[in-house]
Amino acid sequence: MPVHPIESRYGSEELRRIFSEENKVARMLEVEAALVRALSEAFDFVPEEAADEVERVVEEITGDEEELRRFVERVREIEAEIRHDVMALVRALSERCEVAGDYVHLGATSNDVIDTAHALVLRDAIRVVYRKLRRLARLLADRAEEYADLPIVGRTHGQHAVPTTLGMKFAIWAREVVRHLERLRECAERVLVGQLSGAVGTMAALGEKGPEVERRVMELLGLRPVTVSNQVIQRDRYAELISVLALIGSTLDKIAREIRHLQRTEIRELEEPFDPEKQVGSSTMPHKRNPIRSERVCSLAKVLRSNVQVALENVPLEHERDLTNSASERVLFPEQFLLLDEMLDLTITNLEGLRVNEENIRRNLHLTKGLNMAEALMVELVKRGMGRQEAHELVRRLAMRAWEEDREFLEVVREEERVLELIPEDELAEILDPERYLGVAPELAREAAEKTRRDLERLEEEFRDVLGA
Repeated sequence: MPVHPIESRYGSEELRRIFSEENKVARMLEVEAALVRALSEAFDFVPEEAADEVERVVEEITGDEEELRRFVERVREIEAEIRHDVMALVRALSERCEVAGDYVHLGATSNDVIDTAHALVLRDAIRVVYRKLRRLARLLADRAEEYADLPIVGRTHGQHAVPTTLGMKFAIWAREVVRHLERLRECAERVLVGQLSGAVGTMAALGEKGPEVERRVMELLGLRPVTVSNQVIQRDRYAELISVLALIGSTLDKIAREIRHLQRTEIRELEEPFDPEKQVGSSTMPHKRNPIRSERVCSLAKVLRSNVQVALENVPLEHERDLTNSASERVLFPEQFLLLDEMLDLTITNLEGLRVNEENIRRNLHLTKGLNMAEALMVELVKRGMGRQEAHELVRRLAMRAWEEDREFLEVVREEERVLELIPEDELAEILDPERYLGVAPELAREAAEKTRRDLERLEEEFRDVLGA
């Protein structure tokens, strides 16, 4: 039965297959086959028939799900006896070969196979994240353009500030997602590498042809070889990847948190999708429409950020390597990718079905009776001759009076002679209209949306270069 939620509750079946034990074994078999092929091309004592046989056997095993499951079971049986997972795989593969058994794993150490196969798994996982991030960025760009002109009260310190537009919120998120795509692409170049360097990285078992064999293995697998390594690929690469995934999760956390706050009953400017026909909000309060998707995103983001510490702790391994990274990485990578995958799906669903309550948005824009337009009045007074500091203090006093007396700000301003000396009374209403004080927010939102679309076109080419088709 499933124990960890990523086995059944969080993340997609696609990613579960990528991180499954069967897929991991299949990728390790691909590495072993590529190694024998490279050895046969570099050394006369390794026959070409051995490479042909290993490739055929690996294809037979990995090309059929049931056959792969049986092979994994055989690996487990051997591991239970010898207590070594990679050597169990090597023996199980050798059992299936008549000619090639003596050449399987020749010149390699365990992590040559583990880490190189890991790069193949990560490449597929990064493709999934890239695809969903791209969809999210495009969706945010569309929303930024759609709501570029819709005024909404800005909030700083949880208090009403000057107006902005709803489109600006989406535009800011869209640009943040584009930056994450750029980070992911740059990180992928450093993560998607393999090695075939032997016991401590010296390639002593393969001699002078070691670099040639390593290059050929990586060419066959579509990876780049490391420049230099010891027994393992250095874990700073993986720590960077885990950190980038946590950064992405933090942006999804930000988006979800904003939706949650703006869905509060007394605000209700935005609402995540809710099915009133079937969805249950509370086990005891039938009226509830809780922002459960957004809350789940915020909850899972905590796990993503905590995993960064684990990845950083895996960087300082002892000497040429130890095993203190191994067990934690078995948990770390599938958890980080599958939880982020869940968060991406939830965020996309929320934004695709997001309800925008324009009536409540406009109501809240005027909730403070014009006080959120104090800056506009101050700036106008400065434009007409009053010093900035004097104008600030004057408007502050007028705002505090309106606040304490619970009156319309415009009404209080009209009683102030120093204001009326510079601004005719019939112009004040227009100056204090929050729907007119948007600066260039609509233009910024549209420009950000267009730039996001252009960047996505550029990034598609760049990701193709890194990830392949």
